[in-house]
Amino acid sequence: MNTSLKWIKDMVPGLQASPQEYMDVMTLSGTKAEGYEAFDKDLDKIVIGQILKIEPHPDADKLVVCQVDIGKEQPLQIVTGAPNVAEGQKIPVVLDGGRVAGGHDGSKTEGGIKIKKGKLRGVSSEGMMCSIEELGSSRDMYPEAPEEGIYVFSDSAPVGADAVKELGLDDVSVEYEITSNRVDCFSVIGIAREAAASFHLPFKPPVVKATGNDEDVSDYIQVQVEDKELCPRYTARAVKNIKIAPSPEWMQRRLKAHGIRPINNIVDITNYVMEEYGQPMHAYDLDTIAGRKIIVRRAQKNEKFVTLDGQERILDDSILMICDADKPVGIAGIMGGENSMITDSVTTMLFEAACFDGTNIRHSSKKIGMRTDASGKFEKGLDPNNAMEAMNRACQLIEELGAGEVIGGAIDIYSKVKKGRRIPFEPEKYNRLLGTKIAPETMLAYFEKIELGFDKEANEVIIPSWRQDLECGADLAEEVARFYGYDKIGTTLPSGEATTGKLSYKLRIESIARDVAQYCGFSQGMAYSFESPKVFDRLLIPEDSVLRKAVVIANPLGEDYSIMRTIPLNGMLTSLSLNYNRRNKDVRLYELGNIYLPKELPLTELPEERMQFTLGMYGEGDFYTMKGVIEEFLLQAGMHKKPEYHPKAEKPFLHPGRQANVIYDGKVIGYFGEVHPSVALNYSMKDRVYAAVLDMPYIVEMSCFDRKYTGIAKFPAVSRDISMVCPKQILAGDIEKIIENNGGSYLESYRLFDIYEGNQIKLGFKSIAYTITFRAPDRTLDDETVNAAVNRIIKALEEKGIELRK
Repeated sequence: MNTSLKWIKDMVPGLQASPQEYMDVMTLSGTKAEGYEAFDKDLDKIVIGQILKIEPHPDADKLVVCQVDIGKEQPLQIVTGAPNVAEGQKIPVVLDGGRVAGGHDGSKTEGGIKIKKGKLRGVSSEGMMCSIEELGSSRDMYPEAPEEGIYVFSDSAPVGADAVKELGLDDVSVEYEITSNRVDCFSVIGIAREAAASFHLPFKPPVVKATGNDEDVSDYIQVQVEDKELCPRYTARAVKNIKIAPSPEWMQRRLKAHGIRPINNIVDITNYVMEEYGQPMHAYDLDTIAGRKIIVRRAQKNEKFVTLDGQERILDDSILMICDADKPVGIAGIMGGENSMITDSVTTMLFEAACFDGTNIRHSSKKIGMRTDASGKFEKGLDPNNAMEAMNRACQLIEELGAGEVIGGAIDIYSKVKKGRRIPFEPEKYNRLLGTKIAPETMLAYFEKIELGFDKEANEVIIPSWRQDLECGADLAEEVARFYGYDKIGTTLPSGEATTGKLSYKLRIESIARDVAQYCGFSQGMAYSFESPKVFDRLLIPEDSVLRKAVVIANPLGEDYSIMRTIPLNGMLTSLSLNYNRRNKDVRLYELGNIYLPKELPLTELPEERMQFTLGMYGEGDFYTMKGVIEEFLLQAGMHKKPEYHPKAEKPFLHPGRQANVIYDGKVIGYFGEVHPSVALNYSMKDRVYAAVLDMPYIVEMSCFDRKYTGIAKFPAVSRDISMVCPKQILAGDIEKIIENNGGSYLESYRLFDIYEGNQIKLGFKSIAYTITFRAPDRTLDDETVNAAVNRIIKALEEKGIELRK
């Protein structure tokens, strides 16, 4: 949002702040000013001169010597090559020592170009005549300027006057960052109201006077609104005896300061009111409106319509249209149609000021690929109570500028009147929130400045409909704070009951996962949740695998990001591959990220999101290193039972002989192992790579932080070593289960310390040796008790075909 500072000052008499001071105060009061541009920043010592006499240059065919009156006794002599000079013209003249913005071609120079007296081909030149480009503007803003040559003022321009001021370039455009909830500030009136309150000055908005002759507008036009949800208010007035002409200079200057090119009085009035009130308007040639009737309805599916820019648009039934009795004449809130546009031959005109549903306008604008100044304002959600005021202001300008005769009365279809709200006035609460001691009377004075009412009997603040952002007491406290001054509010300690914040249980488990991984030398990585379908082939996942049933993204960035991942390994292996190919040694990475598992395809509900704790490494470390990291994490997460491992994990992307499922309390909670060599090669890695994936929802469900303290043992432990021979297919975990189940209540721990396969062991068998430790909490164990426990273990082992090694 940009505004002319001169326009603001016209509505805030007494505002004398410099542009920077204005920006600072407005920003501190909550209307954030981003920056400003002074149109005359590179212009200096430029006056209006009149050419008295033109003579040819004695030594140059393309140059002429001009005598120019600048309102002083002696005229200036200026040599110029401008092709359009003529005696009697009034033109901008840069005096000796003055500055212009840039070159004749419109090129800008920082700080401007300084002009000095000199000689051109031996003839003295005491200044320079300017084109509009050299004055820092363009023919887009000043269409009357010649395509080539100097700018020429009208005959009424005073000789010797400030040319910059005469052109309206003595203004500043201020840029604001307006939040979408402050729709009222998308207008000059809204910004001026804020400025008046911020500088504690009176606010003088335009006074709108009654207009219209003795006729009735209903005799000229009828309006029917079929969709009152999308068009809560529609107002219309008619104007006859239209006289198309240029708008006055003061209006042109204000529009130019807002970056709007003046066209003619009718178009300029609609643009002027849109900037002033923030209410877009549209004008139709009434003679082109079939049946003298306006119908506001939805478009038909695949209906075609040619907009003012000459483009044919294909519409659907969600787009709101303005139609006459036979055809559409405009897309509501976006752009009118070519078939009802205002031309120089117009005699009778229909003015429209309406309020349309902001969300629908935004969607419609996106669908047809067109965003206009009007749609940009409508999509914010305008106040319908502003429509008639803007309409009357436009009609007032029509009469004041002599652009036509306004017909009496107005069409106003307003199905559900929008009213303001009331909020209880609680000054003590506001002071507690702000840490201030502001008097209630002072607060009410602030409210009055921004046109909030006060009902003394009900003790309520009356919020006008255009302040959509004020909904509760905290909003009113903010209004007090910004006009009292944020810089005046001191630092105070918060009051109230102390509360202890902490992470949720799930986040605590995830935090433990990070801590354990980092302690074990793993660095955190993050991978995209979007993947390519080719990932499944790289991971050797079968065609009929459920993992291939992935959520397809409707509008993907590309094929490589077209599905939501169902397995986290691709991101991990990609990251390891990048490190491997950059010759990084001994890399360990971990990731906590979601996979997305659809319940059915095509989707009927959101997919299940499951957090996965993924570990990956190559270099130093092996299968058992990864197993140790998993066990450390489970222990720290409060899962005190020993996990089990099943070698038949059947993961196609892992080595068939070096993989295992992680089982806890009978449930598979993850898997780990060496990455299949073919998969590693698919990721350009020739080293052994190890990966593990743990399903965090299961771990959160099974973890527990209820821990009991046990004191240091007072009595000595007793250890026994047993060495046994067993078939190779028997797992160490199976032996450990036998030890646990038969060791009795005094069993404290057991430790595998040797595995041997060789010539001294018969074929198909292996030797395994354990240290088993027993301890009693209340006494020293005797040999008889320990031997009995060991004998039970040995007997159970023998029943499974496991013999003691002799």
